[in-house]
Amino acid sequence: EPACSLNTGGDSTLPWAAGATSVGFGGGFSGSNFASSSLPVNTMPEKEVVNDTDDGDEEEPGCPSENSDELDPDAPSLCTLATDENGSNPFGASTSFTPHAFSSTALHHITERSGGWESESEKQTFSWSTPSDPVVTIDDEPCDDQQDGSLPDTFWVDMCSNIKSGAGMKVVNLQLNPERNTGYNGTHIWNAIYEENCINLDGSSSTPMCYEEQVLYRLLSGMHAATTLSIAKHYYPPSKRKGRTNWKANPDFFMEKFGDHPDYIRNLHFSYVVLLRALRKSSSFLYDYDIRTGNIVEDETSQFLLQRLLGSTILRSCHDVFTAFDESLMFKEREAHEFNSDVISLQENFKGVFHNISSVLDCVQCQQCKLHGKMTMLGYGTALKILFLPREELIPAALSRNEVVAFINTIAKFSEALKEVRELTSMYWVSKIESTKHLPPPVQVFDEEEAENTVIIDTDLTGIEIVDSLVGVVSSLAQQGHINDQIEAELIKRAFSRDPDLMVLAKHYASAPHKFLDYLEYLGIEKEEDEPDVIIIGSGLAGLSAALNLLDRGGKVVILEKEHRLGGNSNKASSGINALCPSEGPCDDEFESFRNDTIRSAGDAAQIPLIQTLVGNSGEAVTWLRNRVGVDLSLLAQLGGHSHKRTHRPSNGMAGAEIIYGVQKRVREYEASGMVQILVDTKVTKLLTDDNGRVFGVEAQKNEQGETLTMTAPNVVLATGGFAADRSNGSYLSHYRPELLRMPATAGDFSTGDGIGLAEALGAGTVDMDKVQIHPTGWVDPSDPDNRSKILAAELMRGVGGILINSDGKRCVHVI
Repeated sequence: EPACSLNTGGDSTLPWAAGATSVGFGGGFSGSNFASSSLPVNTMPEKEVVNDTDDGDEEEPGCPSENSDELDPDAPSLCTLATDENGSNPFGASTSFTPHAFSSTALHHITERSGGWESESEKQTFSWSTPSDPVVTIDDEPCDDQQDGSLPDTFWVDMCSNIKSGAGMKVVNLQLNPERNTGYNGTHIWNAIYEENCINLDGSSSTPMCYEEQVLYRLLSGMHAATTLSIAKHYYPPSKRKGRTNWKANPDFFMEKFGDHPDYIRNLHFSYVVLLRALRKSSSFLYDYDIRTGNIVEDETSQFLLQRLLGSTILRSCHDVFTAFDESLMFKEREAHEFNSDVISLQENFKGVFHNISSVLDCVQCQQCKLHGKMTMLGYGTALKILFLPREELIPAALSRNEVVAFINTIAKFSEALKEVRELTSMYWVSKIESTKHLPPPVQVFDEEEAENTVIIDTDLTGIEIVDSLVGVVSSLAQQGHINDQIEAELIKRAFSRDPDLMVLAKHYASAPHKFLDYLEYLGIEKEEDEPDVIIIGSGLAGLSAALNLLDRGGKVVILEKEHRLGGNSNKASSGINALCPSEGPCDDEFESFRNDTIRSAGDAAQIPLIQTLVGNSGEAVTWLRNRVGVDLSLLAQLGGHSHKRTHRPSNGMAGAEIIYGVQKRVREYEASGMVQILVDTKVTKLLTDDNGRVFGVEAQKNEQGETLTMTAPNVVLATGGFAADRSNGSYLSHYRPELLRMPATAGDFSTGDGIGLAEALGAGTVDMDKVQIHPTGWVDPSDPDNRSKILAAELMRGVGGILINSDGKRCVHVI
């Protein structure tokens, strides 16, 4: 998965992105115990909330209206903070939002793709007209860099710096503001948070997650899970009309969010371990921490409880648990390659992304939600600061009182969330058992012969509710063409016969039709194999573009890629894509000019019809990438061989990586419906043909398992790459351009011409096999100058002013 795509569970790009309206920053801290050590909120009784964006007088977008079914007419807004001072706005600042406060491309991206906002106020939250800075920005180099090239020991001290204080900062009592369901829809906030989680060294969103990025993602997911658990536990507010005197839980909401996603709960456990590990590392400092609020009784009580926690046998006995995470494994290359610049960049990126995510919280317009979101991020930042500081003696000077308060309360919040998992699970199953006690008896089977082979069980599995769900999922699968009439009839018959195995399957998987369909084979029901319309071999820009066009037209597609990641050499393209400007864009370029430039560049190999097709369709290609894929290609440059500026590139990254990320993201949107299947680590070894020579499928081999696959389809598309990296005897390079074998290549090691070989085996002809591009510039690693693989020093460098010189330091070529 792309690093910024963050596929969790395999069926969506963002966890719970399409969830109910209350999945956002609408819940949080409700408990008072830390594990069994009884650490209440008033251990740190009040927290200084830092914020400068809210005004208590403005209606909260996305919060329940006065006509909400769950609220009494005279009930106050659930988004408003309770304060010790009547009517006081704890944030003490205007609601007007200034977009220049953020350096977040993700927020701009969300404004582009969102289908609409909850309110005009929420829309204005994202109302800027130009893209912001790249996700990770390092404004100033640390002034105390060590001369050996490593980062200073104090590098992590400012982890929490983007959780800013407002001019009218007030103290907020957390006991008066427990985290619960406010009705605020924070889906756009969560989307922005997950979009920011991209810290790869090369900035590419299409590379797999590095270890550090996985850690940050799991922390964000753990925070998301804790928030959703608080919502579920405190879902329905008190209501005189409804006869509720206290907040009431919604176990069905809990099961909807977590029933099929145990990984979310695992991420919550992981986050808790990270917090506990930081607590243990800072225990000597916190044990004697001076809690001074002015209330002597509260201060003494809080200090006693904190010392009880730190000195408890429970904390001392958790050694094995602490080893579940080890922060020393992060940025590990720094040890293997002393003062490695890549590791330093990774550390800077990690902190920069954390800062950006912290800034995203300023977009939350529900005061209750912002309070708990910022408290958790402040607690996370404090924990990471403690863990990453190289020496424990740095901790006292690095932590502020507000950070300590947030840290302790975040630990308590996650402890309470873990307890709520058990409570809500129990409540859910108790409610299901109770709901089946008053159901009618099961329907009898059709005839005596069937009765002899049917087991009638007197449990909730025979209830009409389960039968109804089962018939519903069968009907849905049949309407979508996933099962034929024969299987549909068989399933309906077994449903009304109360087949116990089928009823169990329906009980747990009726809400996930594709999993239900997959598991039917365990009941002896073989599902009909649904042949794709097209098999595409290769996942570079050609293959992914073909796939997306087919999917948009209703086709069913299988993509086969021999590498572990999608994109091939298209990922490496950095300079841009050449095209006439789209008709609505500013441009003085003309068709004839672009055509003549291309003919002149091609020389004797020019094929005029192909060149006219290329030039004539180029503007439409850029328009498609922008409108359908969502890629920003707004920057123009004039590169080699061109008489005008016509090389389009994005403003926030490399062209190839941005385009591939965008196209594969759109393609993967079809995965949940089953319209596309993407198989990586799968190398096609043979094209299958019938007696007439028509290709009807492929044979492929899974790289890891060595398993051989056979797939058929009426159409097969070859979209494989070139052969520049294959220097073996008998390779295409050795055959057509042997003099180039001594030269390094910037193409990936996977560029071995497999697709050309597959086609030639069927008698296909080839053209221009000797036309191997020789690029004049590439990056040379001084420590390994003879390495056959190089990173391209892109043409873009010359397009923006770079020059080429010879070994005497003199210019030797016209660079444009």
